[in-house]
Amino acid sequence: MKMIYGVQDKPKFGQVLIFAFQQLLAILAATIAVPAIIGNGMSQSAALFGAGVGTIIYLLFTKFRSPVFLGSSFAFIGSMLAAFAGAVSVEAGYAGLIIGAAFAGLVYVIIAIIVKFAGVKWISRLMPSVVIGPTVAIIGLSLAGNAVGDVLKFASFDAANSVYVMDAKGWIGFLCGIVTILGVMLSSVYGKKGMKLIPFIIGILAGYVVAAIFTFIGIKTGNETLQIINFGLFKNMQWYPDFTFLKAIKGFSAINGQYIATVAVAYIPVAFVVFAEHIADHKNLSSIIAQELLENPGLHRTLLGDGVGSVAGAIFGGCPNTTYGESVACVAITKNASVVTIITTAIIAIIASFVAPFVTFLATIPACVMGGVCITLYGFIAVSGLKMIQDVNLSDNKNLFVVSVILITGIGGMALQIGAVKITTIACALILGILTNLVVSKGKNEE
Repeated sequence: MKMIYGVQDKPKFGQVLIFAFQQLLAILAATIAVPAIIGNGMSQSAALFGAGVGTIIYLLFTKFRSPVFLGSSFAFIGSMLAAFAGAVSVEAGYAGLIIGAAFAGLVYVIIAIIVKFAGVKWISRLMPSVVIGPTVAIIGLSLAGNAVGDVLKFASFDAANSVYVMDAKGWIGFLCGIVTILGVMLSSVYGKKGMKLIPFIIGILAGYVVAAIFTFIGIKTGNETLQIINFGLFKNMQWYPDFTFLKAIKGFSAINGQYIATVAVAYIPVAFVVFAEHIADHKNLSSIIAQELLENPGLHRTLLGDGVGSVAGAIFGGCPNTTYGESVACVAITKNASVVTIITTAIIAIIASFVAPFVTFLATIPACVMGGVCITLYGFIAVSGLKMIQDVNLSDNKNLFVVSVILITGIGGMALQIGAVKITTIACALILGILTNLVVSKGKNEE
């Protein structure tokens, strides 16, 4: 894929600000969703601050050669909930978040040291294109339900018949989502060079304007059905980030060895699972920018950046970070791989976390609008994975079985709970794909 801006290119200052804001919009919803899910007073502004700091640390470790943003990891949600559940107080739970992230980061450091001495060729043999391609596709496809659910956020879901029941508000939300999708597509396909670089901003603005029109009419007429945007969020703005380490200070004295062991069991196995996703994300990004990131700057550097960045993210925002598929998809769609854009995004995230009206405004973007954006983002992740297997001979049964196992287990949602450890759908699909490939790889190639 030919980039408009390469990794080392430096767009003009004004352009960089716009591109960075677009990246921020792409990763925002997921980054602030994790603390909202965990609850216990976790700060969304602090999570945004931690994501910015974690991204800068990642870029430093990778010598500014890997253009991807790090945000709050959904994989550790179960671990974070376990940290709070086993704590004697909320403050001790916050201390557990930091300790858990440190355990996860240690796993990354150990794997990075092994990779440094063993090299990465074994990874290419263990996870060739026939394995990585469909796994990357699953990353996008497994999120499809989230995107559709957001677009139809205001509709009612009939679980018995697995169908959305549309009412007036459901149709209005659906319209806002469709307008957003059209804004992204039309600006990306038919727009001039400048518009092609900011399709998400255009799409979100288009969807937001439509939602705002309906909302203002609803407020004036007292019709709640038309009120798509929740402007009430401005009444309870969080004016500054509530950093995790400030709450954890009081909690460290209340933890004991048993609790630390509980946290370790909750975090360490998940870190190995996220390692698999780390490789898939970087293989995907490598194919998009036509640079093998696992070799240059090297997998050991990306792992160290991801691990240390996760610890930093948890210290400030409680959430371990991970490389975001939404960020990778944004690079692919806009063809802007400039690391300067990612650095600027991280800086804006840090500054924005202290600007309550700005963060609140971003939080008012309705789910139906973000869902429209995510349909395109997740779709591009899926397609980029399928592109990796273009040159794979799928007429050969040994390749066909590998791809089939990964796609079906991934789309089917195979996720396993083993004790306190949850093996995610993506990890299950990847592990089964690796095992299948090892079993059939010695078979003869079919002409």
